[in-house]
Order: sequence, then structure tokens, then C-alpha cells
Amino acid sequence: MSDRLAGRIAVVTGAANGIGAGIAAIFRKEGACVIGVDRAGADETADLTDEAEVTALFARIGQRHGRIDVLVNAAAFAVFDWLEDMTYADWKRTLTGELDIVFLPTRAAWPWLKQSAAQGMGGASIVNFASANAHHALEGSPALAHCAGKGGVLAMTRQLAMEGAPHAIRANTIAPGFIRTAATARHLAADPEFERQVLAKNMLKLLGEPEDIAWCATWLASREARYVTGADFRIDAGATAW
Repeated sequence: MSDRLAGRIAVVTGAANGIGAGIAAIFRKEGACVIGVDRAGADETADLTDEAEVTALFARIGQRHGRIDVLVNAAAFAVFDWLEDMTYADWKRTLTGELDIVFLPTRAAWPWLKQSAAQGMGGASIVNFASANAHHALEGSPALAHCAGKGGVLAMTRQLAMEGAPHAIRANTIAPGFIRTAATARHLAADPEFERQVLAKNMLKLLGEPEDIAWCATWLASREARYVTGADFRIDAGATAW
């Protein structure tokens, strides 16, 4: 076991699968006390778009541990559809699943994130998730609402960096490219041509894995990144670089 995150109290939403699960696993290996949150299959269960549930959840976590040093907002859900086919209900559902699901945990965690510096832990780190789709459109991907939501996370996080700075709370985004998870595997199976389109855009001709994202999150969560806030890290095989 390494000690890059030794003594750090980390809350990871969306921890039951995909990128969130990969981050929670590596955080634990690096010495953090991890509280995984998801709708099921995690240390804590909650509907992260329900204001009352989120408020109660973070009150429990904060009272139990006295502070939160790291908040990783990996939970998200979206409806992928073309403009002409997307209903207004699905549009609103996606923005809830991309924006509200970041806003509510961050607001509820804020008093406990402020305690990180107050208790001599050097300050707190928020890691949010934008997307390659916040920077470019991908041919063949019906991601209109997803693009809007992730673009919103990018802007929100810059504001959080400014509001958090007086309290030694850093806020950054990771913008993953295509990452192989159970959810994306279903998408690949449904449309074999889509993988070809993704790889054609990638400079590195491979698909990412959750661990590729988790190592960046580990660095951002650690004291190694104490001078980093308001930044966005594109982990996308070079897809948005050309």
C-alpha cells in the first residue's frame, strides 16, 4: 500500500461501477479512507438528485469523520439522442443527471471540505467530471444533452475553484475520452461502427480504462497537486488535441 492519500477522507460518488469504482479502488490502495456512494452496491446508498437525501448523507459522513478532504463527483446519468428525437423530459433528466448530481453533493459537503484546512490537512480537493464532449462534437454520437451538461460542469468547476480558494478548497475537472465500462460496452455492442469512429479520432489507437482516469484523480486528490485549481485535464488519447 502506498501513502499518497494516507489520512485523507475521500467521498466518491458513482462508486459502484465504472470510473467511480476504479477511483475508489485506487484511492484505497493509496491509503485514503474512502466512502463510496451510489444508488446501490456502495458504502452509502442515496439518490444523489434528491436534496433531502444528499443533505442527510453528508451530514452523517461529516459528523462521523469530522471533515472531508476529497470529494469526487463521478456519478452521472444521461439520455443520448439526436435533437429531433429528444424529448424535453429527457433533456431535463440529463441536465439533472449531469449538473444537479454535482451541485447537490458539493453544496452539502462544503462545510466539511472547509474543515480540511482548519484541521491541518492542507485543504480539500474537489474532482468533477467534464468530458471530451465538453470540448468537441464526436461524429456519430447523439450526445446533445450530454454535451450541454458536461460543458456546464466545466464552467461550474471554475467558479467552485474561485469560491473555494479562500478556504483552501481546490476544484478541478477531468475530461475523459471514451472509457471502457459496463455501460459503454453495451453501446459498443449495439453499434460496432462507433468504436471505429472513436479510434479514428484518438491519436493513440486504443480505448481508455477506468484506471487511466483514476490515476489522474489520485494526483488531484493528493498534496502533490496543492498548486492546481480551476484546471481541466483531458485524458482522451489525444482526441481533442487535433
